[in-house]
Amino acid sequence: MQAFDPKPFLKNLPHLPGVYRMLNQADEVIYVGKAKDLKKRVSSYFNKNLPSPRTKMMVSQITKIETTVTHSEAEALLLENNLIKNFMPRYNVLFRDDKSYPYITITGDTFPRLAFHRGTQKKEQQYFGPFPNAVAVRESIQLLQKVFKLRTCENSVFSNRTRPCLQYQIERCTAPCVDFISKQDYAEDVQHAVMFLQGREQQIMDALGNKMMSAAEQQEYELAAVYRDRMQSLRQVQAKQFVSDFSVDDADVVACVEYQGQHCVNLVMVRGGRHLGDKSFFPKNAEQESIADILRAFIQQHYTAQNTPPLIVLGAPLECEDLQQWLSEQSGRKIRINSNVIGQKRVWLKMAETNAELALKQTLAQQANQQLRLQALREALNLPDSVERIECFDISHMMGEATIASCVVFDKGDMRHQEYRRYNITDITPGDDYAAMRDVLTRRYKKVAAGEGKMPDLVFIDGGKGQLGVAHEVMQEIGLVDIILVGIAKGEERKPGLEQMFFPENSTPVMLNKDNIGLHLLQQIRDEAHRFAITGHRAKRGKKRMQSSLEEIEGIGAKRRKSLLLRFGGLQGVKNASIDELAQVEGISRMLAEKIYQELH
Repeated sequence: MQAFDPKPFLKNLPHLPGVYRMLNQADEVIYVGKAKDLKKRVSSYFNKNLPSPRTKMMVSQITKIETTVTHSEAEALLLENNLIKNFMPRYNVLFRDDKSYPYITITGDTFPRLAFHRGTQKKEQQYFGPFPNAVAVRESIQLLQKVFKLRTCENSVFSNRTRPCLQYQIERCTAPCVDFISKQDYAEDVQHAVMFLQGREQQIMDALGNKMMSAAEQQEYELAAVYRDRMQSLRQVQAKQFVSDFSVDDADVVACVEYQGQHCVNLVMVRGGRHLGDKSFFPKNAEQESIADILRAFIQQHYTAQNTPPLIVLGAPLECEDLQQWLSEQSGRKIRINSNVIGQKRVWLKMAETNAELALKQTLAQQANQQLRLQALREALNLPDSVERIECFDISHMMGEATIASCVVFDKGDMRHQEYRRYNITDITPGDDYAAMRDVLTRRYKKVAAGEGKMPDLVFIDGGKGQLGVAHEVMQEIGLVDIILVGIAKGEERKPGLEQMFFPENSTPVMLNKDNIGLHLLQQIRDEAHRFAITGHRAKRGKKRMQSSLEEIEGIGAKRRKSLLLRFGGLQGVKNASIDELAQVEGISRMLAEKIYQELH
């Protein structure tokens, strides 16, 4: 694992309250903390004398740190708590507690379902959002389940239940699937959930209070207690982040900052009167543009009819009458853009600007660090200074099954995720890595030789002399003889830091010191190629096995397989079904149901 260099990161941290998230090599959040002073708090983790071995272990696993600036330490505490509940980091003390923007949807079914949604929206369903990330959606869904107890199960599961599920047992659903609640009462819960998502909590409180008093007067004390508990839950919600200084419940705050010729746009999202979080964007080709022009381009390209709130607060003066008219027309309601704010809205705008500046400085620091690594790699391997674009290939399979080749790209100081590619390898002898490497290199670089795609300066091959020899032959055949080829062989016992580099013209391997930052860049690119290949391989293998599992059961033909999949909404539904439920499907006897159950478990 490449070591995390804290110096360029800490240099740009502000003396402001906020929340920090520490991530490991697998991009998992391993710790979330809050700070009154981000710079002082995060810097304390990199002192030589850490008091706790646990803290030392955590710090040794850090590969990345993310931060969010907040208004106050109290707000940082609230955000920290929400993030801990969602990420469940391994180094936080935990207590038991109840790639388009994501939305919450309430379906148009007889008993509407609460669900996470991305993509095309349907007219018969209600949508609320957008949210800055999936975590915010899932947190809100969990909250709605806790307070209003709406179902979240798929229709295929809902229509085939014979008894309440676990959600009912833990008081997260009222079990409409088995008629434990009337259609009228469930519709009322749905309406309250809609009002909550619209920011109308006080109206819900008033309605629940009246129902509680009415139930108590009629001596229905258990029912009164239900309403009381819901009101208590809503009071807890009201105590959380609530933006009372906006004239509307839904608004976006958009700020843009410039630093060293680069720009960052930060978007703060307020929905239903609550601060849902922020997201940073880094525009391309914006070096010579003004902040006003960048904000205008952002509004034009970012907003659609579905995700435009009634108020957009901008961090720079902008002639926006035409934008307001355009947004209003496409949204079907009046949209207001305010670029001259005062009072509390100015405070929110300042927070967005601070977050944008911080994100931009951290990105630039990371790019500068990568450029130093690239230069060190050039010097260590005696590469020309023109080497900028690096592509790396890896092969992944399991005993020859589901062979996948990956290609990852490093260019302009960063990994270019949008240029990654996976290749399905077929028509080769299973397990023949040489043939797989020949196949992927031929397919990719034939197109490059024909003028399609970008020409790399350097190609890393994850393998030793054999794979490198294949790569050299392919390049000679295609005619791309100017591309530098390097084979990376894992060292003794496959330990990091002992890698050997091979060149086609030299049989003697090259080894770099473990602390060489050029080696760290090479390891990063190689590990990313391996990760990308193995995730694709696992997905392909899993899909193949999921598709074939029913076909492999004796006695299940096409007709019975179709009946099972239609009844339970897919293979996962079949796997979740009990023997009794399987036996209810037409053409499935009790004996066959038992066989299906045994084969799938």
